[in-house]
Amino acid sequence: MLRKDNSGQKKKGSPKYGKGVIKENLQIYALMLPTLLLILIFCYYPLYGVIISFQDYVPGNAFFGEGVKWVGLKWFKKFVGGHYFWRLIKNTLVLSGLNLIFGFTAPILFALLIDQIKHLKFKKFVQTASYMPYFISMVIVAGMVLSFTGADGMITSLLSVFGFEKQNYNVNSAAFPWIYTFTNVWKGFGFGSILYCSIISSIDPGLYEAAKLDGANRWQQVWHITLPGLRAVIAINLINTVGSVLSTNTDLILLLYNPATYDVADVIGTYTYRLGILEGQYSYTTAAGLFTSIIGFIFTYIANKISNALTGYGLW
Repeated sequence: MLRKDNSGQKKKGSPKYGKGVIKENLQIYALMLPTLLLILIFCYYPLYGVIISFQDYVPGNAFFGEGVKWVGLKWFKKFVGGHYFWRLIKNTLVLSGLNLIFGFTAPILFALLIDQIKHLKFKKFVQTASYMPYFISMVIVAGMVLSFTGADGMITSLLSVFGFEKQNYNVNSAAFPWIYTFTNVWKGFGFGSILYCSIISSIDPGLYEAAKLDGANRWQQVWHITLPGLRAVIAINLINTVGSVLSTNTDLILLLYNPATYDVADVIGTYTYRLGILEGQYSYTTAAGLFTSIIGFIFTYIANKISNALTGYGLW
């Protein structure tokens, strides 16, 4: 398509606009359409429901019209001023912090270690084996963990050999954060390393050859070549992880915790599940969920700003 510049002359290679672009890329848009529809239906359309966090909502009532009782920020104030608020925040930050330290770094370290394996068949075996826990049902994983950490469980018996007291770790509140973190890391580190492994494999081998000629050892090659090559994806994944710091793995916690561990295991997600699904306090728990989302967005924005300033990479 031709476009006139300021001098009135036509220039070649200018971008196309309007119907021409759609017609030219129709097949690409057709491939994108199912995904966009799923996102609109299951991610954006339900956002309409957050309006009930500003109402005394009764199931079956309309969101707007006669009979709707607007209460403003009542439920937000009740949540923030509630008896369990600070315990929920503390537990959520502790569990998310442990997952940030170990769950975020484990896939990176594993990808770096896998890259150092020179035996191709063994390397593929280790990679494939590491992906398997990700595809095991969360219910099965939780059942295994509860069995292994019970009074007569395999892990409990193994720890007793090394001098630890034989006990039921499932009701030990001090052990719960570590059980949760280890389970989370074990289940997701292999699958999470796929992206890092693929990027490492795309780094120019000539850079490593040049580094070897300059006398660089393996550690120096990783530090000066591999890690800089991963910097962009590490920065973006870190932004997403920080943004979800108030969104712990609620499913796993619900399957692992019990009244004996509520003081360290009860997080915002489990609290809203109990009050919303089991007790029917929909407006209250919707307000708590919206509060969590707003804080998550603020964390994402701050992390993105810092990442752009330090690494030059960010979500926007």
